[in-house]
Amino acid sequence: MVSEHIVKSYDDELNRLNRTIVEMGGLAESQLAAAIRAFSEQDNELAANIVEEDEKVNELNFDVDQFAVQLLALRSPMAEDLRSIIGALKISSDLERIADYAANVAKRVIVMDEYPSAKLAAGIPRMAALVQPMIKDILDAYVARDPEKAMEVWNRDIEVDDIYMSLFREFLTYMMEDPRNITPCTHLLFMAKNIERIGDHVTNIAETIYFLVHGKRMREHRPTINEGNSVVTPLTSRSKLER
Repeated sequence: MVSEHIVKSYDDELNRLNRTIVEMGGLAESQLAAAIRAFSEQDNELAANIVEEDEKVNELNFDVDQFAVQLLALRSPMAEDLRSIIGALKISSDLERIADYAANVAKRVIVMDEYPSAKLAAGIPRMAALVQPMIKDILDAYVARDPEKAMEVWNRDIEVDDIYMSLFREFLTYMMEDPRNITPCTHLLFMAKNIERIGDHVTNIAETIYFLVHGKRMREHRPTINEGNSVVTPLTSRSKLER
């Protein structure tokens, strides 16, 4: 939590910024859960609602941008306060992208309505079941300013990458076995990639929390899974902010 200041209104403003981030995270988390439910139940109406609800997260992201700029201009924050505001800007951007990826999954649910995919699709909910608690846990770490918890979540992303590569090979096998599987499996691959990218943005948030608390960039390198399914360590931290 942020430390108290002499000017109480400043504390209120910083707390408002934190609450907005948590609200964004809660919406993004529920968007992903709903998208997977729509997928599992083949519920196109729910999927369409998810796409529409994405605008709420976009609006909150805009609010964070505007309010953070206002705080920077009026309060001239330093040290921990400055990191908190800059961190909120970065985390808000990551949460907005997480919600976008959840909406992308929902869009694929609608497109796939005409394709029977039960035997092909079991891995998608399994992958999402790893990512959903990561979102919740990283929000808890943000509220508590707990870098150890954030790093624990950061390390869990390797499991998400592992499942993604497994699904990638599985879907390619289905495509080769029967050309009729090419279109539905392509949509499933995009879904899996969207979920994998959500995990990447969660790790971005973990790194930002580390910076918020320690005032320096995290130096550890997270192992990643290559196409041969062996664990490799990159020379530099992987950038996960590309759209």
